[in-house]
Amino acid sequence: MYTTLIQAKELQTLAASGQPLMVFDCSFDLMQPDAGAQQYLHSHLPGALYAHLDSTLSAKGDRSAASGGRHPLPSREKLAHWLAEAGFDNAMQAVVYDRQGVNYCGRLWWMLKWAGHDAVAILDGGLQAWQAAGGAVESGPAAARVAGSFALRPPLRRLVDTTDMARNVGRQNVTILDARAAARFKGEIEPLDPVAGHIPGALNRPFTQNLDSHGYFKSGLQLREEFNALLGDRPPGSVIHHCGSGVSALPNLVAMEIAGLGQTGLYAGSWSEWCNTPGLPVAQG
Repeated sequence: MYTTLIQAKELQTLAASGQPLMVFDCSFDLMQPDAGAQQYLHSHLPGALYAHLDSTLSAKGDRSAASGGRHPLPSREKLAHWLAEAGFDNAMQAVVYDRQGVNYCGRLWWMLKWAGHDAVAILDGGLQAWQAAGGAVESGPAAARVAGSFALRPPLRRLVDTTDMARNVGRQNVTILDARAAARFKGEIEPLDPVAGHIPGALNRPFTQNLDSHGYFKSGLQLREEFNALLGDRPPGSVIHHCGSGVSALPNLVAMEIAGLGQTGLYAGSWSEWCNTPGLPVAQG
């Protein structure tokens, strides 16, 4: 069972073994929301199913959403229904990937863990790594599948809401880690949300720092050294991750697990929910 990363050669071997497997393409572009679907239609891993960030992995305008922000999480029940309709079941290994430096597939990785499914891994290096390893691709829409019977199990990862975040600001036993670019964290620019800045007391680690120059996750040892240097004497288990809308925070969360630093929390509403909630403090600089 693969639970964090899977390499392209490992996925090729797994696919050839005939073991229950489903692959999900999560490619996306925030500035061009239809671009990821077009990329998928052009080329994707054989048998991969497309998971659209806006319409599948988010629940915009849905009162049952599990979080707020620009990309509110769908409820666990809606996620389970989608997975079952897609033909997924609890006995399957899931593999997720994108072609944007793990910026989007980490969302589905975390959501599956949150649904109680541990057998989910990120394809290290994404589609580019698959093709570099000689992996075949196909084009066109996904083939029809027979519905599965995915059942929710107790969550394996922790979701934090705005009330909890507000209660924890300034507490010594909580470390808020912001994955946005440094200029957005400092409040110098804000292209997406109505208020610039960050949650008071938060630390900044842009999510792009987790990958090497070839688009693969850095080694566990290197990631551990980098996170320990950032956290100082703060325990890793105190960390709650966030970003702009709860999506690009996931590479940091995954990287901490690769580094052997354990499981951490996710504030899925992130800055987009925080800065739109009246009365909450904002810091800059």
